[in-house]
Amino acid sequence: MTPEGKVKKQAKAILDYFGVYYFFPASGGYGRAGVPDIIACYNGRFLGIEIKAGDNQPTALQQRELAMIKRRGGVALVINETTLDKLHDTLCGMSSCT
Repeated sequence: MTPEGKVKKQAKAILDYFGVYYFFPASGGYGRAGVPDIIACYNGRFLGIEIKAGDNQPTALQQRELAMIKRRGGVALVINETTLDKLHDTLCGMSSCT
């Protein structure tokens, strides 16, 4: 499993724990470039989650998509193995988590 794949697996476990609706958009010529790795909805809020490993950063196209999500009132996150708590904390903030 790739380093990014490991982070995706951990992010998926967090999303499953909270009961989040999500999917991994398929690429392959039919999608839009830069769309986040995970598209989700939780308690009526739209989330776009870009997964990175190590010090990797989003590309310009990915940054554009994340910024567009934020401008439209959604939540846009970039997560790596050291910031998975940001995903957990965001979902906690959207629920009655203590």
